[in-house]
Amino acid sequence: MALDDKIKNAAENLVGKGKEAVGKATDNESLEAEGRADQTKAQAKKVGEDVKDAFR
Repeated sequence: MALDDKIKNAAENLVGKGKEAVGKATDNESLEAEGRADQTKAQAKKVGEDVKDAFR
């Protein structure tokens, strides 16, 4: 995985955690769900890149 991809995935994960936290704090279920979705998407990208790296 390229370093820039790792940074982008980590940033997306952090943004998702932030959205989830703000959603919980403000009782905004939509924002909370969006944050969880962002985290899931970032994790899926990381797993995909890890699989690619394993075959290199």
